[in-house]
Amino acid sequence: MANQFQLFKHRRFSAMFFTQFLGAFNDNVFKQALILVLTYTAASQLGMEVSILNNLAAMLFILPYFLFSALAGQIADKYEKSKLTQLIKLLELVIMAIAAVGFVFEWYALLFVALFLMGTHSTFFGPIKYAYLPQAMKEDELVGANGLFQMGTSLAILLGMIIAGVLTQLAQSLYWISVTVLIVAVLGYLAARYIPTMPAMQPSLKINWNIFTTSLATVRYLYSLPFLFCVILGNSWFWFYGATFLTQMPELSKVILHGDESVVIFLLTLFSVGVSIGSLLCKSLTKNQVSLRLLPFGIAGLSIFAIDLYFSLSGLNINVSNDIFLSVSDLVGMSGSWRVFADLFFLGFSGGLYIVPLYASMQAYAPKSHRARIIGANNIFNAIFMVTSAIFAIVILNTLALSMPQLFLATGLLNIAFGAFLYIKLNRHIKSAVIQTHDEVVP
Repeated sequence: MANQFQLFKHRRFSAMFFTQFLGAFNDNVFKQALILVLTYTAASQLGMEVSILNNLAAMLFILPYFLFSALAGQIADKYEKSKLTQLIKLLELVIMAIAAVGFVFEWYALLFVALFLMGTHSTFFGPIKYAYLPQAMKEDELVGANGLFQMGTSLAILLGMIIAGVLTQLAQSLYWISVTVLIVAVLGYLAARYIPTMPAMQPSLKINWNIFTTSLATVRYLYSLPFLFCVILGNSWFWFYGATFLTQMPELSKVILHGDESVVIFLLTLFSVGVSIGSLLCKSLTKNQVSLRLLPFGIAGLSIFAIDLYFSLSGLNINVSNDIFLSVSDLVGMSGSWRVFADLFFLGFSGGLYIVPLYASMQAYAPKSHRARIIGANNIFNAIFMVTSAIFAIVILNTLALSMPQLFLATGLLNIAFGAFLYIKLNRHIKSAVIQTHDEVVP
């Protein structure tokens, strides 16, 4: 396909794209609005530290990925995907109704329940959407479709955070938030109704409802496929890397750049647009082939621009008093700021070149009968790496008392070692993956 945007003409792509876009958007409107409410209202009302409430919120959203990803993979392999997606989107509508009640009446315990349920919703939808793509797309469309999905996810996260920030500034903000998440949930369900029927890959599968033995069996099966195991480690490293940088954006903006809230959004926009452009370019740069040829460039860029961010931030000299916060236009005119902006953009760009080949490889080489369960295992590892990212940042910044630029430097250097290990392992095992793809035996 000459132009990947032509995929939007096909219902088999556009319906799932907008379903996942609206889901990711709603996730982030709800999460960011809740974090802002916890930060500026709930903490004082409940007499609790903001950091405790926000970390509890983060844990509750990630916890379902640990608990239910393997089960979600089984269900996505056993049942037809369009009806399954519609059911999950109906559940999203119920969850957002619970959240709306929580917001309107300021019942924070109910909001935490809704957050856990929304994390559960995302956990069950993840294996469906990524197992759907290789079923619905032609072979020469898979890389382009993944590029568009990655672009859509990045922009949905960014827009969700921006809209949440805008809504919380309005009069009667809790009502506006409630109405917004309900409307988006309805739109997501309507989009899901247009997803064409996709046959179940293993309808005879007997589901193991024990989430612990299921998770263990899924990870054990993944480990028996060395190429896919390494691909998923690589995917999860991207989430580790992104979480390490994006979590620091508010503090980077406020403490180092002396920027106001608009600077936080600007920095997140630079990174997200970079990921989007890098993801979209993967199709043309790989000539539509599922290939790892871009991976070394992505790895190199992630390290080069992280290390340069350390130097650009260390050399930055912004002389303003602590109670003055600069706007984006103020910062643009300051010496050295453009280098910081460029580093963040190209970090995102390199991330796009890095992640799309890995996602496409995971879909292309996963055994069809186990594809959704492989993606479920991917989600388990993603959650582990994201939690590890938070621990890593705490150790660097608090335990070792290093600076934020030094955290970025350490992450960039660590990426060199991990990236080299990953690329060597992937090249070693790719031939066996091709053989296994053509000789799929269910264990």
